[in-house]
Amino acid sequence: MSLTLGIRRPRKHRAVDEVGRLREENHRLLTQLFGARDHIAIQDQQLADVRAKRAEAEQVVVCLDADLRDRTTERDQARDEIRQLHAQLAPYLAADANANAVTVPPAERDTTAFEDQATAPIDVRELQARFTAGPVVSLHHSPQAADPTHIPAPAA
Repeated sequence: MSLTLGIRRPRKHRAVDEVGRLREENHRLLTQLFGARDHIAIQDQQLADVRAKRAEAEQVVVCLDADLRDRTTERDQARDEIRQLHAQLAPYLAADANANAVTVPPAERDTTAFEDQATAPIDVRELQARFTAGPVVSLHHSPQAADPTHIPAPAA
């Protein structure tokens, strides 16, 4: 009689277990292989799309460049024609301006009314002499601050 009491212990190195583990590994690797193949097919399709779009964009650029050159040539020709026509039209414009010139005799202002009297310049020398005597003093906290018409005494 054995001491295991009918409990069978699994063997550590059974060939069946190793075959099962290898089959699982093979299945995992095949799954990765097919997934990679699908991914590569998607990437190839995307690469073909990008190449087609690039070729189309290059064609558009070539057409736009040719169109730009044509428009630049047309613009230069139109600019030359405008300059030529302006040179031909200049004498007519000058004659028209001379014929329709606005000529006004020099006028004098009527200053007989009191409100139209000319004013003389204001003499500010006295104010300059008062305020250039020293530094500006803030009147914010002084008793004169209450009187807005207060002017400091002239500097002696």
